Amino acid sequence: MADFVEVAKLEEVPPGRSTSVTAAGKDIALFHVDDTVYATDDKCLHAAGSLGFGRLEGKIVTCRLHAWRYDVTTSNMPIAPGRRLGCYPGQIVDGQV
Repeated sequence: MADFVEVAKLEEVPPGRSTSVTAAGKDIALFHVDDTVYATDDKCLHAAGSLGFGRLEGKIVTCRLHAWRYDVTTSNMPIAPGRRLGCYPGQIVDGQV
């Protein structure tokens, strides 16, 4: 069983939005898509731009630095499915992520 760490209040990540947090010394991007909060590494694979502050459209986040795109539900790049971000299990409990 994974050890879960509270990293944000759900109100800080409203539906269709994203943010960046630090958990256990690691930068994590949170994405609220379809009543689920997904968690991935916060750094784009290309130039380490913050994905939590990228542009989220549906389930796709686009890095603001060079427009690399990722599916936050799978952590894969749609154009190169073998390239993926680290991802982490998430849960929402009593308004906490």
